[in-house]
Order: sequence, then structure tokens, then C-alpha cells
Amino acid sequence: MSARILIIEDDEAILRFLRRGLAYEGYQVDTAIDGHSGLASARDNPPDLVVLDIMLPGIDGLEVCRRLRAGGPVPILILTAKDSVNDRVMGLDVGADDYMVKPFNLDELLARIRALLRRAQPSRPQVLRFADLILDTGTRQASRGDRVISLTAKEYELLELFLRHPRQVLTREMIFDRVWGYDFGGESNIIEVYIRYLRQKLEVQGEQRLLHTVRGMGYVLREPS
Repeated sequence: MSARILIIEDDEAILRFLRRGLAYEGYQVDTAIDGHSGLASARDNPPDLVVLDIMLPGIDGLEVCRRLRAGGPVPILILTAKDSVNDRVMGLDVGADDYMVKPFNLDELLARIRALLRRAQPSRPQVLRFADLILDTGTRQASRGDRVISLTAKEYELLELFLRHPRQVLTREMIFDRVWGYDFGGESNIIEVYIRYLRQKLEVQGEQRLLHTVRGMGYVLREPS
């Protein structure tokens, strides 16, 4: 069965363009022109992926993204005219998995959708462990000791990447490729932002640092020095 994609976009011309392009590729397409109807559609007909505009009437796209993320791990691609680094960080921080700026190229959008859907495909559940840190890939739940750690979709992917490559230095390029699926740009500080988020969640109660910076090279998950 083809994937179901929900488009939440108030610009009717863009909405028609996206609906036609996605349907041509064989996707099932649902549409909504505001945040309220978008959330209702996601509740009644759960999508496999959401394409979401930020500037929406009623509930803005960031709040819609936050509510969608609270309801589950559905991939969310933000589509917006806002292009500052701060806007990107805000979108990713509330749970978006990817970010495209208007005007956009349809072929690139389709490629990113395919990448998000591939990463969302269920695989054989596995429990990853390092020191007292545990990640259950079946339930997508992380814990350290007796403490459960709540993660956004991108934080989960980043932590899983490190747990699958313990004691191995991961470069920025490798992290961009494995977690974001494309080159986010050499000037972006997205990786630093998400490393900081992870450290804040992993070291809440004074636990020893496991995620270390290797200056000039990247980051590594290893035992404390």
C-alpha cells in the first residue's frame, strides 16, 4: 500500500501543486488549509508523513508540529518562506524532521520525502546499550539508570547513531548524512544545537558525560576520561 501524506498548507496554489505532484508519484494525499483541520485529519486518518507550512491561520505551524510530535513519531517536513537559522532551529526543536524553504524544487522535495519514509520504516526492534544508557529501538524509549529520557524524533536518531557507533569519532559530514539525509550546509550550527540538547537530557542528575567533543574532528560516545 502506498504511503499516506498529509499536506497542511493555506496557499491553495501550492496545495494544488503538491497534491498533484504527490498523487502522480503514487502517494495517497490528504490536505488541510489550517492547523485545526490538519490536526483533525491526522487524528482521523493517521498519515505516514506530514508536509507542514509554518504560517497557518488559527494555530500556527510550530504549534501544530508540537502537537503532532506529542502524538507519535510521524515524520514531519516543514515547508515555509522563513529562511533564517533561528527559524530552522525553532522548527526542528519542536519536532520537525526536515525543513525546506519556499520556493522549492519538487524533485528535491520528493527525494526528502522518500528519505524520511525510508528512515521511518520499522526494522527489527533492538536494545542498544552503552554504560548505563539504554535505547529501545522498538519502543523508541531511552533511559539512563532508572530515569526515562524523553526525546524528539531528531534527538532519537542522533542518539541511535552514536549508540550504533560507540567509541567511534563521527564527523559533522557523517552526522548530517545519517541523521538529516543531506548536506545541511557548512555554516549551520544544527549539530551543535542538538548535541547540546542531548547532553542536557543525558546529564540531568549529574551523570558522567558520555557524549564528547573531539575538537576539529567531531563527536564520540565513550566512557568518561
